[in-house]
Amino acid sequence: MRADHHAPLVRRERVGETFVLLTFRHREVALGAQAGQFVMIKAGSSPEPPLRRPFSISSVEPEQETFGIFVKEVGPGTRALSALRPGDTALCLGPLGRPFEIPEDGSEALLVAGGYGVAPFLMLCRDLGRRRQHARVFYGGRTSTDLPMRSAFGEMGVPVVPTTEDGSLGRRGLVTVALEAHLDAGQKRSSLLACGPDPMLRAVASLARRRGLRAQVSLDPWMGYGIGTCLGCVVQIQKTEEPRPSHRCACTEDPVFDAAVVVWPGERLSRAREA
Repeated sequence: MRADHHAPLVRRERVGETFVLLTFRHREVALGAQAGQFVMIKAGSSPEPPLRRPFSISSVEPEQETFGIFVKEVGPGTRALSALRPGDTALCLGPLGRPFEIPEDGSEALLVAGGYGVAPFLMLCRDLGRRRQHARVFYGGRTSTDLPMRSAFGEMGVPVVPTTEDGSLGRRGLVTVALEAHLDAGQKRSSLLACGPDPMLRAVASLARRRGLRAQVSLDPWMGYGIGTCLGCVVQIQKTEEPRPSHRCACTEDPVFDAAVVVWPGERLSRAREA
């Protein structure tokens, strides 16, 4: 059940040049959140931005009633959050949205992360580890500085395949190229779970469609409130039983979607013609 609180910050850890891990005390999030869900949050003393912003929940500690988020400093809202010190508070509503579904068929979970889209996979890998289910993280960014959470997965025993567009770490190129190379090896049955920028998610969806694999994608459209009132996060989906696309609010009805039903930009005209 979601709850709205002034959540105190209990721990702040800088990771790399532009990232911080923030841990807040919020009982309902700590006890009820699942991997893939998010919170709407903003620094309590910050006038800008006026609205809260969504952040994936990266960890929970139920016994301490705390949860963590992974923040990249890119604008006034994220800078205000990252500047908080223990004891400061943030306006926090959560947990929100639908989580990732853990594959139940024993397949290898291939987690595809673009930049700070890695956040929900920290929590998901812990859940998979408790089930003794194998996972592998494909972690991509423009440069090595975009991949600061590699060691966190190593501490959990989860293999990481890093890729960078400039070749400064791991394989040079897009993360989906490394993913496809792994699938070409064909060692295990695979399920795809992805979080990151839209072009990457669309590429994962296309790859899954060609390979006949199931893929879940966590979308990140603009959200104003997180409770389905502003309609800023509407996503078009194609249901098999309906000839035309329908719509869902990513904040209340997901944000984790089956990639096969998402109508990606540029596909709308072709699907309408097929109908």
